[in-house]
Amino acid sequence: MARYLDVHPHDPQPRSIRQTVEVLRGGGLIAYPTDSGYALGAALGDQHAKDRIREIRRLDDKHHYTLMCRDFAQLGQVVLVDNDIFRAIKAVTPGPYTFILRATKEVPRRLLHPRKKTVGVRIPQSRVVQALLTELGEPLLSSTLILPGESAPMTDGWEVKETLDHAVDLVLDAGECPDSPTTVVDCSGETPVVVRVGAGDPARFED
Repeated sequence: MARYLDVHPHDPQPRSIRQTVEVLRGGGLIAYPTDSGYALGAALGDQHAKDRIREIRRLDDKHHYTLMCRDFAQLGQVVLVDNDIFRAIKAVTPGPYTFILRATKEVPRRLLHPRKKTVGVRIPQSRVVQALLTELGEPLLSSTLILPGESAPMTDGWEVKETLDHAVDLVLDAGECPDSPTTVVDCSGETPVVVRVGAGDPARFED
């Protein structure tokens, strides 16, 4: 049965954030609210938690996992960013965007796209997520909580608890969050390609 913690969306209680990070460091899988729906989260190096994400979402090996980063310092540790792409990303973050970029050697190979050696990254606006990332001190392995057969992410913490009570270890609830997933932009090639239009305005990355 999953633990359930209720936190304030703008000023999350430090004790609850610490307890959540303790679960992550202990190899646990969490469901947590972002600025674009709920997501599943695990420690970066945790293979078992990644497998649990795959099972819940029924993902294939071509799925791009996302690394939630607190800021550009963390982002620069996990992906390679040239100056033009850096400026474009910086102009729209923090915000509801996921960027696909070539990974650095800091990222475990099992998290990369098998052919492209890329990974998704984002810098979220959510204060709850920022608090988690600050306490954790490293990027958080993440995947939007879109259940098989659904097209939108889950948005209500208690509904997540009822649905995934035996599939995750902890549910963090900060009230209902937006139901639109991030806009996904593939920046791994010569020019950015908008892969999915979501909450973020894609105009900057379109011809």
